[in-house]
Amino acid sequence: MITNQLLHPASIVVVGASNNVHKPGGAILRNLLQGGYAGELRAVNPKETTIQGVPAVPSLDLLPETELAVLAIPAAACPDTVEALAARGTKAFIILSAGFGEETPEGGVLEQRILQSCNRYGAALIGPNCIGLLNRWHHSVFTQPIPMLRADGVDLISSSGATAVFILESAIAKGLQFNSVWSVGNATQIGVEDVLQYMDEHFDAEKDSRIKLIYVESIKDPDRMLYHSASLIKKGCRIAAIKAGSSESGSRAASSHTGAIASSDAAVEALFRKAGIVRCYSREELSTVGCVLTLPELRGRNFAIITHAGGPGVMLTDALSKGGLNVPKLDGVVADELKAKLFPGASVSNPIDILATGTPEQLAMALDFCEERFDNIDAVMAIFGTPGLVTMFDTYEVLHQKMLMARKPIFPVLPSLQTAGKEVEDFIKKGHVNFSDEVTLGTALSRIMNVPRPATNEIELFGVDIPRIRRIIDAIPTSGYVAPQFVQELLSSAGIPLVEEFVSDKKEEVLAFAARTGFPVVAKVVGPVHKSDVGGVVLNIKGKEHLAFEFDRLMKIADARAVLVQPMLKGTELFIGAKYEERFGHVVLCGLGGIFVEVLKDVSSGLAPLSYEEAYSMIRSLRAYKIIRGTRGQAGVNEAKFAEIIVRLSTLLRFATEIKEMDINPLLATERQITAVDARIRIEKG
Repeated sequence: MITNQLLHPASIVVVGASNNVHKPGGAILRNLLQGGYAGELRAVNPKETTIQGVPAVPSLDLLPETELAVLAIPAAACPDTVEALAARGTKAFIILSAGFGEETPEGGVLEQRILQSCNRYGAALIGPNCIGLLNRWHHSVFTQPIPMLRADGVDLISSSGATAVFILESAIAKGLQFNSVWSVGNATQIGVEDVLQYMDEHFDAEKDSRIKLIYVESIKDPDRMLYHSASLIKKGCRIAAIKAGSSESGSRAASSHTGAIASSDAAVEALFRKAGIVRCYSREELSTVGCVLTLPELRGRNFAIITHAGGPGVMLTDALSKGGLNVPKLDGVVADELKAKLFPGASVSNPIDILATGTPEQLAMALDFCEERFDNIDAVMAIFGTPGLVTMFDTYEVLHQKMLMARKPIFPVLPSLQTAGKEVEDFIKKGHVNFSDEVTLGTALSRIMNVPRPATNEIELFGVDIPRIRRIIDAIPTSGYVAPQFVQELLSSAGIPLVEEFVSDKKEEVLAFAARTGFPVVAKVVGPVHKSDVGGVVLNIKGKEHLAFEFDRLMKIADARAVLVQPMLKGTELFIGAKYEERFGHVVLCGLGGIFVEVLKDVSSGLAPLSYEEAYSMIRSLRAYKIIRGTRGQAGVNEAKFAEIIVRLSTLLRFATEIKEMDINPLLATERQITAVDARIRIEKG
């Protein structure tokens, strides 16, 4: 629970306060004082009467009733301290101390005692094992740096206190300003989801920050995170997040750090896609995305690059193109007019290279052409450093003035943090952000531009026979991989196109089916789960004798029960799969099929049930999307049908929760049709 006493306390006590600012109890008191806290500040220390000018008492029983208590004392002393203060009216606690459930089972017991006391008295709890809470009312953190705080700055929510500090270090250097910083630590009572819920339920469009940055190690309640993130984004906010600990080793590290619970990377990707969260993978990416979101919203995907250094312009062009953004060629009469105003040797084809000798006036001219004359440009990147021969104050003043007046976003890339450090600092003090690395900027822009809007809550039901799906599931006798006829019936009920097939342990029946449908055919063993691994799949069988021979061979494979035969189809191999993730629900995967699923590992994920917009986003985020779309004279596949099958499968899963794992591999796709050729489904009943 987040209380007003936590956010805007009228009085704060630091238990374990110190005159030594190199200790947490001393550093947090210093930050509260330097932050201009306007309420009543108190301290508890048995050895001092005054600490950093703040009156101190030796014991809790001499302390007046106080709204917020910050504890910087050993873990073992925390439960009794919380109980005593909560019983006397304290309604908020920030516990900096480590040594709780993240370390030992005994520490976990201490943590639960604290939680029980807070819940019993209706008190808010941040931590333990955190750096504290920082907002415009009070600076209850023991760390540095303290960023510039303003109402339209970003909100940072972090599972890790140290990571929050490192994100601040990165962000402040770029000029990013903050509204609040939440370090939830072990999240014993208040976690990332709770902070998001509070921000959503109390959102004030006139006063609140519209940018949220998140570092999270454990998503304990995916539904709540999804709901409130999507709700905030629909209200006009933007959210970017790092989810750490998604790999096996990373999960172990996260668990030892904050007791975090592992969740698969596919599940996290699916949740972020559904919510509309921009996913980042490093502190630099997260702070860069935060800076981008402070600028005017992009209305298109076409960028002009103005530079006095060719190499960075080329690298930025590559980064934007890799992310599906455009650096269109500039030519024609207008381009020639601009070129005539620059020094000989300058290039205007885009990037616009005004040369190392380019003047502030030429920069202004190039910016004006991009703003007013080049209609196919939506935003501008200005890369301007210095070789150390001249000062850049005039150049950056031009950039400052143009950014104040321009309708199109201008992204300043000022890389000379050593030779032009004072000039960059002056530029940032005027309220701007700076992107010192052009490739990180290009990557951040592509992540922002390619994230989908939050998904709707509607389930696509058209063409899906839900009653029949339930009858089939109920008719399956046991848990495990289901028989081929049930697989066919389930996919058919969802409206997923299937290749005609026949299963039998009688050779004559298999041969008769092949004769009726026509050769060539495919034969597969029924029984073993991984048919390819045991030589249980035979392609391109062109005649009766060949099929008879393969039937006999397949039936000799261990665990073989029958042989499945189907017509041999041609097309691009695609893959759709799903896995039930605890707490998340069904995660749907898609990608290229056949062996490419395991070899390339190029799959994207979504959280069932899926909308068509989500399905298209999944498909288009694949590295192999160019193959799906068609490239180098090769026909693409029917993308609309692919999206439709993904959506239908997600609806099937929504009403057949007994399905815990399934894949359709391959789907054979052409320009006109997509057909499921092979599938397996595992269910758990009861």
